[in-house]
Amino acid sequence: MSGIRQSLLPIAATVALSGSAGLICADEAVAATILSDSKGMTLYTYDKDVEGVPACYGLCAIFWPPAIAPADAVARDGYTLIRRSNGEMQWAYKGKPLYLYQNDRKPGDMSGDGAEQVWHVAIP
Repeated sequence: MSGIRQSLLPIAATVALSGSAGLICADEAVAATILSDSKGMTLYTYDKDVEGVPACYGLCAIFWPPAIAPADAVARDGYTLIRRSNGEMQWAYKGKPLYLYQNDRKPGDMSGDGAEQVWHVAIP
């Protein structure tokens, strides 16, 4: 699973937690596990992707670079490798392709969460 990790980071009050937890109350923060790359940069999912098939190309991929896997990457524990149209392998988690966000500047930034109502912090 070279290049991908899970991190415990505080998530701001408006971030929807995946599945059952709903939204966090306005004045609360919670430590939640999020997916990040090997540099600690937050990974995101895109609602327009179909399981195992990335939909973010061209200008989209400039703002939302795909999490490209190294040639020796081994997928396990819910992670998979999917082939992009240019032949590169991209990380996915439970079938959802993973992306970075161009405007995140430092590890732990999550400024892309909720963008265009289709981008979300990747939470296992």
